[in-house]
Amino acid sequence: MTLREELQRRQFWRALLAEVLGSLVFVSAVLGSSVPGPGGDLATGGPLYPALAAGMVAVSLGHCFGEISGAQMNPAVTLAFLATRRIDLLKAGAYILAQCLGATLGAGILYLALPLKSAAECYVNKVSSEGNAGQALGMEALATFQLVFTIFSVEEQRRREGAEPGNLAIGFSLGAGVLFAGRFSGGSMNPARSLGPAIITGIWEHHWVYWIGPVLGAILAGVSHEFFFAAGASRHKLLACLTCKDVEMVETASVSRSSLSTVTQTAVRAKQANKHDHN
Repeated sequence: MTLREELQRRQFWRALLAEVLGSLVFVSAVLGSSVPGPGGDLATGGPLYPALAAGMVAVSLGHCFGEISGAQMNPAVTLAFLATRRIDLLKAGAYILAQCLGATLGAGILYLALPLKSAAECYVNKVSSEGNAGQALGMEALATFQLVFTIFSVEEQRRREGAEPGNLAIGFSLGAGVLFAGRFSGGSMNPARSLGPAIITGIWEHHWVYWIGPVLGAILAGVSHEFFFAAGASRHKLLACLTCKDVEMVETASVSRSSLSTVTQTAVRAKQANKHDHN
């Protein structure tokens, strides 16, 4: 499909609007849960409230926008889909712009609602004073890896079974990532979630950590799942991706061969069982 044809499709613009609105709601929910409690204590609840908010809103947004745009709402997730050729370059670039716009709008709305503007500093992901940027980078990469691996596993199950069991798993994975990385880096796992508050507050300290870490972890998770752990994973599929061939065609052929092999093995077992019973 050409660029002009893609831009003329109503579905394309619906998906972009879904990513803007989804990112706005997601960032608003996470930042709202980080608002200082009574007495101005910024540490009230620690990372627990943001983790619960992130997990629950991810589940609800998955139901709202999953069929429209995939409810990605995260540039790292989008780049992982691009790296595994699940989406094309045009759609990936448009999704990332929409996600960053939605995140910035969400952070801006929350900033305008704050009675004390100084409290907006708690919105910005920061490297722990007890650690360093390298440790925060590693935690962001690890947390995003487990999140994106879960997303790819859920997507594979949906393609094979056509069911809708995975939004809860993604929500749990996101909440767990915020909990175990929150003390070190804030548990962003989402460059747009970090970019929006940085634009609104003007605080850019160690901002590169929240792009490189999540993107690295997401791409590693997507590639490892698609080409090593998925049911249709094969050397031919990896070579097809590296040589810009049709990955879906190779995957379909691989699954077909696997299904044929399973049918053949089942027939052989049945024949041996009948022969044994006859004897």
